[in-house]
Amino acid sequence: MYKIKKATQLTDNIFEYVVEAKRCAKSAKPGQFVIVRTGENSERIPLTISDYDPIAGTVTIVVQVIGASTYEMQSLKTGDYFHDFVGPLGKATDLMDEPVEELKKKKIVFVAGGLGTAPVYPQVKYLHSIGVDCDVIVGAKTKDLIIMEDEMKAVATNLYITTDDGSYGRSGMVTKVLEDLYAEGKTYDHCVTIGPMIMMKFVCLLTKKLGIHTVVSMNPLMVDGTGMCGACRLTVGGEVKFACVDGPEFDGHLVNFDEAMKRQALYKTKEGKAYLEAKEGDTHKGNCEQGGNN
Repeated sequence: MYKIKKATQLTDNIFEYVVEAKRCAKSAKPGQFVIVRTGENSERIPLTISDYDPIAGTVTIVVQVIGASTYEMQSLKTGDYFHDFVGPLGKATDLMDEPVEELKKKKIVFVAGGLGTAPVYPQVKYLHSIGVDCDVIVGAKTKDLIIMEDEMKAVATNLYITTDDGSYGRSGMVTKVLEDLYAEGKTYDHCVTIGPMIMMKFVCLLTKKLGIHTVVSMNPLMVDGTGMCGACRLTVGGEVKFACVDGPEFDGHLVNFDEAMKRQALYKTKEGKAYLEAKEGDTHKGNCEQGGNN
């Protein structure tokens, strides 16, 4: 059992949980995720890590209520417990592999959409901690759906907020903000974008035109989180990959987004899932070689 040290409602349907998970907190890195179960018979849900504190032994996750399992999770309060909290899983961001002096030479921008703000935050926080500047663009449909604004302001060099309806910050999509920044004289050579797949697709189309190397997180595809279900299978540069064990981050210009989005829609139905299993045969599933610490 894993105690919830703090539960906070961020919006009408987005909740933040600070969970006591000492082994996970000690090993966690930006870009990784955990698998959570509310109760003994609950569904296993993969969730990206939005923050971690190895000294306090806590890991922070942000959850959006979109189905029965996350609806069950929203009832948890400070002092309650998660039945399972397994991780860290997946690979850490490639930015952690680069020497600090090389990172300082780069012009880095993060583009986050909606809940994607949560997994962007630990990467920006890491860069801030080693003295690397980066800009952050955060987009949401309306002002009420903007999350972690104060936390992001504390670590980003420049924070640009935009809303689809113009109710807060700039008006329009995140891609418009990036285009506007270029028109104002800004340039970047590295982009990390996390959010809905349709958003990441259009960010990648723009950054390819602008010549910006772009990394995407394919966590929206994950279901099982261990490579056993086959839901997060995708094509990257013509090769079959699995988001949970090979990622979740990939070169965005190599990801077949149209295939991934079609697959995401199919996997939501039993008939669609059966179709994919039959079509893909032995290649449907990934592997579960990569473990984690609870």
